[in-house]
Amino acid sequence: MSDKTTLLGIVGERGAEQTVEGHITACCASRDNSHFAFATGEGDLLIAPRATIRDTATWITVQAHDGPVLGLSPDVTGPGFLSGGEDCRLKRTVGGASEELAKSRRWIEHVACWSDGRKGTIAFVSGKEVHLRDADGTTALRTLEHPSTVSGIVFDAKGKRIAASHYNGASLWFVNSKDSAAKVYEWKGSHIGIAIHPGGEALITSMQENDLHGWRLSDGHNMRMSGYPTKVMSLAFTRNGKWLATSGADSVILWPFFNGGPMGKPPSELPGIPGVLCTRVVTHPQQDIVVAGFADGTVLMMDQMSERVLPVCSAGGGSVTALAFSADGCILGYGTEDGRVGVVDLTAPE
Repeated sequence: MSDKTTLLGIVGERGAEQTVEGHITACCASRDNSHFAFATGEGDLLIAPRATIRDTATWITVQAHDGPVLGLSPDVTGPGFLSGGEDCRLKRTVGGASEELAKSRRWIEHVACWSDGRKGTIAFVSGKEVHLRDADGTTALRTLEHPSTVSGIVFDAKGKRIAASHYNGASLWFVNSKDSAAKVYEWKGSHIGIAIHPGGEALITSMQENDLHGWRLSDGHNMRMSGYPTKVMSLAFTRNGKWLATSGADSVILWPFFNGGPMGKPPSELPGIPGVLCTRVVTHPQQDIVVAGFADGTVLMMDQMSERVLPVCSAGGGSVTALAFSADGCILGYGTEDGRVGVVDLTAPE
């Protein structure tokens, strides 16, 4: 490994960075893995073509929203992106063009999309409502009403169900059922984020009280995971669902979801930065790799088996606020609260 990689992280050899106006609110790759996008608090999408991803001169900026972008997702197919914002609009952006798909009465704070590569479902949150739309983005399928403001949404792996977190619990709906009510999982308190097990075995929420709560979907059994020094703002299951990686401490906390875990099982830890909180985690879609972003702007890549740590980038730019892999696991992107963005091509030679 070269001195440049050691000092700057692998972004110095395999990627590119730049700084833009506004904090980075989200990032993701397109469905076909051909582009990577960063959403900003200024309403922009910064889009990097994969073919020239290390040449920042080829990246384009699209004014997608009037005000901060609050939610970002790959589109159902192709190179496009879906976004929601404080302007109460759902937008589709492809290349340099952005079109409005929906206008709501409330901010559109969360956007999610499920796709099998041919067909798919779009979901977006406006206040207490989750709106489901067909792949065209304009055909309404259902509106799912919740008892309080929805704080997060997630599709299951097959796209048959969608889960929403909200005050005092979470709700799980069948997407294609027109008249069925939600299965409600109750636990008092403010639930601020959500994840679903890849095998559909459990539903997990992060809470305002520095805890995680979960429900075993087979029987509704409650699971509580506690001991964090701060709120867990990011959580992600590993590719096979054996571990749940989380932020909220100065190391990456991994909860076991095998052999009866997590209840009665202690969590494992991956190395972090002593005294610096982990703010974002993402798991590799095909390998046992976890990437963590920290409050000082550092991003670390860690092998779960060997616990080998590879610096992606050094500190700077404020806290890491966005982190994502492309679906093929070849591109990693990150963004910070001060507008620092970076991408790494993991297929590029050192």
